[in-house]
Amino acid sequence: MDAATDAQQSALRKTAFRLVPLLTLAYVFNYLDRTCLGFAALTMNRDIGLSAAQFGLGAGLFFATYCVFEIPSNLALHRFGARRWIARIMITWGLVSAATALATGPTSFYAVRLLLGIAEAGFFPGVAYYLAAWFPQQQRSRMLAWFLLAIPVSSLVGGPICGALLQMDGVLGLAGWKWLFIMVSAPCVVLGVAVLFMLADRPQDASWLSRAESDALLAMHAAEQRERPRGAFWEALTDSRVLLLAAIQFGFTLASYGIGIWLPLIIKGYHLSNLGIGFLSAIPYVFASVGMIMWARRVDRRGGRITQLTVTCLLGALGLGGAVFAGALVPSMIALTISLIGVTAARAIFWVLPTRFLTGVAAAGGLAFINSIGTLGGFAGPYMMGWLKDATSGYVAGLLAMAVVMLVTAGLSAALRRVMTQD
Repeated sequence: MDAATDAQQSALRKTAFRLVPLLTLAYVFNYLDRTCLGFAALTMNRDIGLSAAQFGLGAGLFFATYCVFEIPSNLALHRFGARRWIARIMITWGLVSAATALATGPTSFYAVRLLLGIAEAGFFPGVAYYLAAWFPQQQRSRMLAWFLLAIPVSSLVGGPICGALLQMDGVLGLAGWKWLFIMVSAPCVVLGVAVLFMLADRPQDASWLSRAESDALLAMHAAEQRERPRGAFWEALTDSRVLLLAAIQFGFTLASYGIGIWLPLIIKGYHLSNLGIGFLSAIPYVFASVGMIMWARRVDRRGGRITQLTVTCLLGALGLGGAVFAGALVPSMIALTISLIGVTAARAIFWVLPTRFLTGVAAAGGLAFINSIGTLGGFAGPYMMGWLKDATSGYVAGLLAMAVVMLVTAGLSAALRRVMTQD
């Protein structure tokens, strides 16, 4: 191994240890903020008078403003630098999320959810764009998988934590669900300040790299950029590949949030305690976490991302279909676990695909556009489940609808081969 390669490997290793753990921890709290909503509903809905449909609407309204502000936020990140902008996002979302404890009815609940969407907009595509600027293509699936591990981990640790925080009911005169929002939101502000001091926008600004290491990273990325044309912002928004990817992300995001936000309430139907619900709801995410990392590692080594994305979406559909007919608690949890493995693995495989053809401002805008359209599934999934729950007095119709969506998503994933020359 020559000196240049030694410097590259050393730089990538140091950068991975510097960036990925901090950003992953930030994303854990980002998703914990969303995970806790389903647990808060166990008592909050009664306290502030929310029906199932109203709760589902409020859960989904977050994504309305999130999607609207996604592209402007990522363009601001490109303009002002990732370090400052990611820190700003985290600090504001922590403050607004804690303010959910002030909700007193449907209107105030809707309002704080809309504000939270504005505050959080741009975080995920901003980090995806940021990591793509530091790591080469052959390492991005693994880096993104470790970052995206935050999603199942947030549900894995979030279930027991949220169940325990609900037990604080009455402490200092506050309901348990109020403590839940306050306690999971406060660390976001602290982590936002840490991001401001620990990250760097460019290799030449990285205090953890030597001059030789930063030069090696710059040379590696310059070589990669020469192999791909720099796209324009508006061209990215009309690219057929971008539009198809946005539709695919819509599908698996709908299933992810449809399951995640409603899982505590589905389990509650089997008459468990809130603490028991917290621990039981964590089990599917143990398997989802392991499955995502193993699947991403396999794809990085063997390729075939489009094929594997199709397979994971089919697995998501299969699990949801099985949950429709499961009936009892154990078969239902097994089926939902299978579905979550597929949906979670799909996310890690998916986000490498757009960075294979998007660069520069086109990458900033294109990634935000894909996420903004795709994340509308985060509105559709919870609201659809709530509306169908009120209409049918059960969860079967909602699970079946999500299974159909995932089946269509698998078909769209297979269609990627028609518009992408490499995967």
